[in-house]
Amino acid sequence: MRAQEVWIFKMERTRFRSQSEITQPGEFVDKVLVVNRVAKKIKGGDKIGFTALVAVGNRNGKIGLGYGKAGDLRSAIVKANSKAKKNVFQIVMRESTLPRRITLKQGAARLLLMPAPRGAGLIAGGVVRNILGLAGVVDVSAKILGTNNPMANAQATIEALKILSKNHGTA
Repeated sequence: MRAQEVWIFKMERTRFRSQSEITQPGEFVDKVLVVNRVAKKIKGGDKIGFTALVAVGNRNGKIGLGYGKAGDLRSAIVKANSKAKKNVFQIVMRESTLPRRITLKQGAARLLLMPAPRGAGLIAGGVVRNILGLAGVVDVSAKILGTNNPMANAQATIEALKILSKNHGTA
């Protein structure tokens, strides 16, 4: 009886999670990718600040990335969110995947994005997975090479999606 109660609880939690991820068409969902605490030495001690990297997307081909800095965390996230909404662009997709393979080197980040067959799922790690998920790409295989810096990887992912869109006449 106890095992059955645990199973029911897990099923309810999964059902609740999937309902919370459903959004209205055209509604943007934001995700905080990175939060950093930064400090600067001044005459009276340390000046503490926060930075935030936020991605927004509608899970239907639109994605944006924003970076905000402020004295407190909430303000940094709000700034990053507003900048991300200003930087939204449309990506090009072939059904549920990307139109072609792309390799990009930007700074220390090297990124490989490959289209995957239907049903393969989103095979990516780190911030690349979050960004592609917010953009609505369902079937893709990605590999991060070069650096583990999430900010560099996020910028490289956005740049790769912009290059794909530019080459296919949507941007």
